Amino acid sequence: MTTQLSPAELQEVQILLKDYAPAQEALVTLDEQDNILEAALTELIAESSGAAAFGPEREKLRDVFLRNLRREVCGDDSFREKVESYSKSPDKAMVLTGLIVYVVNLVSLPVNPAIATIVVLWMLKLGLRTFCDYTEPA
Repeated sequence: MTTQLSPAELQEVQILLKDYAPAQEALVTLDEQDNILEAALTELIAESSGAAAFGPEREKLRDVFLRNLRREVCGDDSFREKVESYSKSPDKAMVLTGLIVYVVNLVSLPVNPAIATIVVLWMLKLGLRTFCDYTEPA
């Protein structure tokens, strides 16, 4: 499954995050990857790892990251409440920024805010439960 933001969704996110500098790298990468969240995440993870990962290795690196992230995020009731709070007020930049910062602080892996931005957008696009089920290892 490919998860892609529509141009309208991307524009909405750009407006909401215009004052949040750490998200700008994520938005540029998302635009370069035709708004495809998985591709943007793969790119940012490969760049931040400092490893020369190409082809299938990039996807494997992303999958390992997602497996570890899923373990921490999907069982966190406080995070689930924050996602539900955002769903009730999707026009609140402060709540969206708060979700991104929460992911950065929650995860024991070193996660830069650009990666957290893409992850949060992906979770919001799919819904947290669907994201958690979708990224569950087979």
